[in-house]
Amino acid sequence: MQQLVFATNNRHKLEEVAAKLDGKIQLLTLNDIGCTDDIEETGTTFKENAAIKSRYIYQKYKLNCFGDDSGLEIDALNGEPGVYSARYAGEHGNHAANINKVLLNLSGETNRKARFHTVISLIWNGEEHFFDGTVEGSIRTSPSGTDGFGYDPIFEPDGYSVTFAEMSMAEKNRISHRAKAMEKLINFLSSIDKP
Repeated sequence: MQQLVFATNNRHKLEEVAAKLDGKIQLLTLNDIGCTDDIEETGTTFKENAAIKSRYIYQKYKLNCFGDDSGLEIDALNGEPGVYSARYAGEHGNHAANINKVLLNLSGETNRKARFHTVISLIWNGEEHFFDGTVEGSIRTSPSGTDGFGYDPIFEPDGYSVTFAEMSMAEKNRISHRAKAMEKLINFLSSIDKP
């Protein structure tokens, strides 16, 4: 079975991606390959940050790998929080504080249109390929639901009356930004000659 390193230790992301791969490829984490380095995301776009991660792993370990970067883009906030989604309120990964800052910044705003955007940088046999996915939706005025992570409790995808945090992982995986990007990645891997 082909092996592929996912340049993350984010448990939620790993679960989502592993569910999409459905056992077709052996997914390895940074922990699995013994990488404890803190790969700093210094890019100003999702594409740059995704590439920083995959290039770092490939250059150091020479393993097929991919990195991703995702975020929430809100029209009324000129695309914020964008690449700063995980640390929008200051501290990295403080989901409650990030949500509160978004809701505060949108207070009184009628345009609640937003999207989640993912870019994946895959390095396969030394060649880099990019895949992206978006899901359009809107920002609720208050959080709802306990599943998911990040901004899921305030993001309602178009065509649904529930937030990502009110969906099962299977439901979210059918329509999410990461799922769409992963489908493109999986289709690519399925189409190339097996080593």
